[in-house]
Amino acid sequence: MAAITAAMVGELRAKTDAPMMECKKALTEAEGDMARAEEILRVKLGGKASKASARITAEGVVATFIAGGVGALVEVNSETDFVAKNDDFLALANNAARLVVEHNPADVAALLALPLDGKTLDEVRAALIGKIGENMSIRRFQRFETTGKLASYLHGSRIGVIVDFEGADEQVGKDVAMHIAAMKPVSLSSEQVPAELIEKERSVAKLKAEEDAAKAAAEGKPAQSPEILAKRLEGSVQKFLKEVSLLNQAFVKNDKQSIEQMLKEKATTVKAFTMYVVGEGIEKKVDDFAAEVAAQMAASKGA
Repeated sequence: MAAITAAMVGELRAKTDAPMMECKKALTEAEGDMARAEEILRVKLGGKASKASARITAEGVVATFIAGGVGALVEVNSETDFVAKNDDFLALANNAARLVVEHNPADVAALLALPLDGKTLDEVRAALIGKIGENMSIRRFQRFETTGKLASYLHGSRIGVIVDFEGADEQVGKDVAMHIAAMKPVSLSSEQVPAELIEKERSVAKLKAEEDAAKAAAEGKPAQSPEILAKRLEGSVQKFLKEVSLLNQAFVKNDKQSIEQMLKEKATTVKAFTMYVVGEGIEKKVDDFAAEVAAQMAASKGA
């Protein structure tokens, strides 16, 4: 069995906001598997762990640029939030988005090789690193080219959205982009939700049902039939699909309507969208936090 270190406990706690000892128990049960430990906490603590696990840890900005039917969304990362507010850093991000639109690079390496003010974008980035004294990188981009319309929305500089849509009302596209930034759907429709996310949700729902059944048995309550358990499991999955697919979500400006109903009313079709959240999936160093957790663990043993 893998040794459960303070650093591992600290990492799981930072992801989930779960109590320290619950994190240690989950990691022990999962034999050190971080992803499995997160699922265990979701079963034990409900939605709290899953929501907290989406917390963002890295710094930087998202920038957009749209010219006609071509648009781009770019994420540029920095080490600190202070640098993310620097005018030169913001200019780097905005220029990167413009270059994506104008040159259609194949990947980040090709983007960095594009010319900017007599240098390459990478040389401009390197010079800025030397000037500010902090590392920064262009992490990812998405380019849209459409015969329809593009709308973008930036929530501050940490969340960025571009929507490809067809319809007469420009405001509808902007409203959808704002909605996506607020509600963070993972796909356009429930059919497009990645299979691995559905299976993960099904697994969590199954574990939760099994735990509830064990509690009921311990209390002498009758067991639910396999049919009822199957319906409960499918109901959990369908609820999840409704929550994470754009067309099924309740519209933030009118929760009596789904996005699909609103779009039909406005004679508008959303073809695609991309949302970036700064630092999503990137983890900061947790050395200091791990030391803090180690101290707390030592104190708890001595208590």
